[in-house]
Amino acid sequence: MAGISDAVFFFTQFIKNPRQLGSVIPSSGFLKKRIIRNAGLSAANVVVELGPGSGGTTRAFLKAMSPQARLLSIELNEALYQLASGVTDPRYTAHHGDATRLDDILRQYGLPAPDVVISGIPFSTMDPQIGATLISTIQQQLAPGGRFVAYQVNGQVDRLNTFFGDDKTVEVEFLNIPPLRVWCWRKTT
Repeated sequence: MAGISDAVFFFTQFIKNPRQLGSVIPSSGFLKKRIIRNAGLSAANVVVELGPGSGGTTRAFLKAMSPQARLLSIELNEALYQLASGVTDPRYTAHHGDATRLDDILRQYGLPAPDVVISGIPFSTMDPQIGATLISTIQQQLAPGGRFVAYQVNGQVDRLNTFFGDDKTVEVEFLNIPPLRVWCWRKTT
């Protein structure tokens, strides 16, 4: 669970950069469990987290992953990247950069196609063309059968996602502030 200082720091980053963060406070434990279940993290070998924020979701993901799995987080916000970089686990790599460059970032760290990409970045506040490009990049980089999980306030990610087809589920986690929808798509090819 994120400490009070992490929550305050997260809130100040939201005030400074409201378009980069999807919430004013870190994710609840209930939301983390829902994401972990939808992502199938226990069976994943390579996981990519887009927008790790203060690192609370990152720590929960690492606990759910196998000892051999790898987790790469990509954070655009410099201050949050610094905070997420404080997560210490040999399976974890934090990267400061733009998620639309996922292919280059995976190559940089010698990682194969991810089994899961989890995104907490707010598609509702980004330029629609950039959002669509990001989803296309995720679809291209995922391993066959891989999952793209996005937890969001509104349905913009679903409207932009013309790359995965109709193989999706959507659930709502009401025990989070704000309540969020959790989408999960599977790459069929």
